[in-house]
Amino acid sequence: MGVVRDNWRIFLLIIVLVGSLFALFSPTMAQEGGDAPGLASSGATNLQYGLQLSGGTRIRAPLVGVTAEGVQFDGTQAPQVEQDVASQLENVTVADVIVRQRTQTAGTVEVTADGVTPEELGGALDTAGYTYETTRDGVTEQTRSQTVDILSNKINEAGLSGGTVSTVATQSGPPYVVVEVPNARPDEVRDIVSSRGVVQIIAEVREGNTTTNTTVLTSDNIDSVGAVGPRQNTDSWEVPVTVSGGYADDFEQQMQELGFTSGAGVGNCDRKTGQGLSGSYCLLTVLDGEIVQSNGMGRNLASSLENEEWSLSPTFTIGASEQPEAQEVKISLDVGSLPTNLDLSRDAEYDISYLQPSLAERFKSLALVTGLLTWLAVSGVVFLRYRSLAVAVPMLLTAMAEVFILLGFVSVTGLALNLSHIAGLIAVIGTGVDDLIIIGDEILQEGEVATGRVFQNRFRKAFWVIGAAAATTIIAMSPLTFLSVGDLFGFAVVTIVGVLIGVIVTRPAYGDILRHLVLSEQNN
Repeated sequence: MGVVRDNWRIFLLIIVLVGSLFALFSPTMAQEGGDAPGLASSGATNLQYGLQLSGGTRIRAPLVGVTAEGVQFDGTQAPQVEQDVASQLENVTVADVIVRQRTQTAGTVEVTADGVTPEELGGALDTAGYTYETTRDGVTEQTRSQTVDILSNKINEAGLSGGTVSTVATQSGPPYVVVEVPNARPDEVRDIVSSRGVVQIIAEVREGNTTTNTTVLTSDNIDSVGAVGPRQNTDSWEVPVTVSGGYADDFEQQMQELGFTSGAGVGNCDRKTGQGLSGSYCLLTVLDGEIVQSNGMGRNLASSLENEEWSLSPTFTIGASEQPEAQEVKISLDVGSLPTNLDLSRDAEYDISYLQPSLAERFKSLALVTGLLTWLAVSGVVFLRYRSLAVAVPMLLTAMAEVFILLGFVSVTGLALNLSHIAGLIAVIGTGVDDLIIIGDEILQEGEVATGRVFQNRFRKAFWVIGAAAATTIIAMSPLTFLSVGDLFGFAVVTIVGVLIGVIVTRPAYGDILRHLVLSEQNN
């Protein structure tokens, strides 16, 4: 027990190192994590690489939208404000207007339709009778954050795991959104981010020359979504959905009132001529304003709706003509629709870049060589400083253990390594060895270490210096973890975690190792 108590820091280092090596090299960990599509793995380890070390697509673009600040609602409810503003603008629907109340009587109004200028939004508010303080390009922080979250989920749902979505500040104007997806072609990523994913089921009723369209279902009314599959006895595809219990009764009532459950409405969808037995009754699946499928009301479903039995188990299928369309419907229902799009028009200041995987492999090799050269250079300096293998070798091995522990952390968290993370690893090597040299100098340069108490006093003095330096580094790096600074985020995270690992695990363990070496030499 005394041995364990005296050397618990060394045992802690060994346990953490073994766990990190297991996370880094174990095939079991790789199977549990799975090889995420779109994320490159090294093969020999469980590390995964991001865009810069595996190749892929990067899109940087502003968001579509204009905002009016300080709008006075005077007690008018948000849905009515959205309808009033939309009615004053061309090619703008209620879904393109977002009202956010900051106080009980005032807030912001955003229009996320293409081509609307701040001046046009101001004119629409004036015509609708709402006063406001100012209008500007760009959307609110809430809309930007919501867009980033939904885009991240869309990329993962589309099988392109490993993609990242973030915002980056600009010198003038609103922040841009940056989308990075490893191992993906530009057209593939562009298709995903350019679709808002607005799914609607519209009941289209034609009687003679009169057509009535009623939105009877949106993604907000869906509780759960099943897997895409082929529709029986047809060439089309379908997505099983479950309607939320609170809306099921309303859906039943709408279907009855619109005539879809009547004899004339069942199986009577003719969109080509609109001349069915008694008009035409179609349920249209609409994705981003485009009709992807039109279906008639099935006899069994109509009977269940008519008898008000359907609401007890409110499930049915949404159709699509092609499998990709059905998959897009499913993804949109799963993650929700984007409040706005990335502005990829010719007039927008955006860029799309593609890094060839072969070039990324060269970056990976160069990063490995840089790390090895760094370690060798540090080894040479340490040996020249102490001229003692007994002191230098444990110091370098401890620094190497620190790097492996950090790589184990990266592997467990699934962080996709980029060049910024490699830079953080190199910084950790430098600061780690620097701290170990401080320990060595404090203990060995002040004369003979006669007892364990003398060693402990000197080590404690050195550790205060190391702790203060670590705290300074963490404080300096912390802003980079939440500010919109792009690649610097990864550098800051790796550096902070590396400093914490050093202060908690590796520096104290090296102190115990050095204590054994020094006291053993004195006893001899």
